[in-house]
Amino acid sequence: MGLSIDTTAGGESSHTHKIFLLTNYILLGAASSCIFLTLSLRLIPSLIGALLILLHITTIAGAVSGCAAASRGSSKLYGAHMVATVLTAIFQGSVSVLIFTRPSDFLGHLKSYVREEDGVVILKLAGGLCVLIFCLEWVVMTLAFFLNYYAHVERRGNNGNSYGMRSGKVQDDDEDLKTLPWPIQV
Repeated sequence: MGLSIDTTAGGESSHTHKIFLLTNYILLGAASSCIFLTLSLRLIPSLIGALLILLHITTIAGAVSGCAAASRGSSKLYGAHMVATVLTAIFQGSVSVLIFTRPSDFLGHLKSYVREEDGVVILKLAGGLCVLIFCLEWVVMTLAFFLNYYAHVERRGNNGNSYGMRSGKVQDDDEDLKTLPWPIQV
């Protein structure tokens, strides 16, 4: 149930794999940019500021585990990636809503040492990145699902059971007909 995809074979799974990795790399860049914007507000002493930084670190950890799961094909990493991505998507969306609806109140709870006008601008930049991260995480989850599906179909095809690889033709197999419980003349 991992994300093990042969990218040299071509096809849709190869393109999906490349887009998945590219999206995770963009997610890494956006989350690290959010960390730097958050640190520019000088929030380290506040608990809310530390939790906001921890959210972005969790986003980075989820993106790294996604890249590792895509390259190694580990189902444990796939599960960890999906859990981290779902949780961070929920929290990133919530943070972005808070930032855009009440930026000065949110800045007050962060106990920032920056002037309020400058802090609101920095916070809105971070909120825009949170919206981008939220959207990218849903794209990553969709791509991870497709990669897992392609790996599942490929695994079924390699095990001799071509359930996922059939062309739609009905094939008669004399051996299967002989094992039916009722008498059939073949």
